[in-house]
Amino acid sequence: MVYYQKMTPEGYKQIEDEIARLKKDRPRRIKILQQARALGDLSENTEYTEAKHDLGHLQSRLRYLDKQLKYAEVIEQKNDGKVNMGTTVVLKFDDDNETEEYKVVGRMEADLAAGKVSFDSPLGQAIMKQEAGVTVTVEAPAGSYQVTIISVK
Repeated sequence: MVYYQKMTPEGYKQIEDEIARLKKDRPRRIKILQQARALGDLSENTEYTEAKHDLGHLQSRLRYLDKQLKYAEVIEQKNDGKVNMGTTVVLKFDDDNETEEYKVVGRMEADLAAGKVSFDSPLGQAIMKQEAGVTVTVEAPAGSYQVTIISVK
């Protein structure tokens, strides 16, 4: 069974952009490796070891990102007034009366500091398919809490 990774069109584009950037940087890293190899004895050549490691890391990252795109399921945003992947929500956390804005994204795109919450996180699961005005209970590992959906964009 193949497991497809759900992501937004923006997340897919971010991965494409990173792949393009890494591919553009690859010739520079190969040149550094060639220059370090020309320095002589490889057994004590720190520059060669580091350059080889850096190039290997780049190649590994490219393989990983290519696989992410290969198994990506791009989810188009629905405008049905409900929380779905790609929608932006304003939430009021009942324990502190603060409101916060989050975009609901795929697992690989999630970044709370950037205001992106995964659809399959405890918060994401609680708010998915809900409408503005609904209060839900989030069952998180640290305990339950209440969240009210103020708006869905």
